[in-house]
Amino acid sequence: MKSANFLVAFALLAFASSFVSAYDPSPLQDFCVAINDTKNGVFVNGKFCKDPKLVVANDFFFSGLDEPRNISNAVGSVVTPVSVEQLLGLNTLGVSLARIDFAPYGGLNPPHTHPRGTEILVVQEGTLYVGFVSSNQDKNRLFTKVLNKGDVFVFPIGMIHFQLNIGKTPAVAFSAFSSQNPGTITIADALFGSNPTTNPDVLSKAFMLDKNVVKYLQSHF
Repeated sequence: MKSANFLVAFALLAFASSFVSAYDPSPLQDFCVAINDTKNGVFVNGKFCKDPKLVVANDFFFSGLDEPRNISNAVGSVVTPVSVEQLLGLNTLGVSLARIDFAPYGGLNPPHTHPRGTEILVVQEGTLYVGFVSSNQDKNRLFTKVLNKGDVFVFPIGMIHFQLNIGKTPAVAFSAFSSQNPGTITIADALFGSNPTTNPDVLSKAFMLDKNVVKYLQSHF
């Protein structure tokens, strides 16, 4: 059963690769394994490439996505990414993967956006309420759906989106991305937890909140 779940997850990863040509530049060689030692590397697509003659199978291997994560945190969720930062062989290939664990009764992957990739998510266990908000030009329409085990939902590139566990048991989902490094901007963290701190006058006016409320929120990030 577990192997079947992973087949679904990796099928999604393969599907995500169909978006690659629109976003990540196409590779000009068979592979370009990222390398942290720049002395003998060539800079390609944000990473230095390992000499192809030195590439081994482990450069394309990652283990551990079958293991549940610790979800005892403020939002009740943990994202385990497998991007080019964790799996160097993904460099220039334009795909990545993530496991998301949710606590029961409201575990939340808070509103966020991926500036460099479309996300396609499949629920492995549990029930999730998911959605995204379209752009200002589209009147900020909200698209939502309740997903159960085996259901799939797509979050278009750049759209603010979220996932909430509305079930009584822990939930697990896998996401594939059309980028080796889709990036993540969590909205609340970015606005109220920026470094340096955003001027409270900006947030007070933008959210139509008292400045003291803004300062209170900033103190929690």
